[in-house]
Amino acid sequence: MNNVLINNAELYDGKYVATRSFIDKDVVCSGDDVVQVYNEAQKAGVKDPVVFYIPEKEMIHIYILQCL
Repeated sequence: MNNVLINNAELYDGKYVATRSFIDKDVVCSGDDVVQVYNEAQKAGVKDPVVFYIPEKEMIHIYILQCL
């Protein structure tokens, strides 16, 4: 089983990408602005696109979680 989020992920380093669903691994559109990518995917006919960020290769990400 090939466990990847999207096909050709290396083409989208540092970009937001939109797919038709969590199962469909083909990118509908991509860009630097999450809202713009979402709207562009809808204009391409995707009713409820899945949009997520592809981190740049070898970039370290630090997340701080605050719990109440």
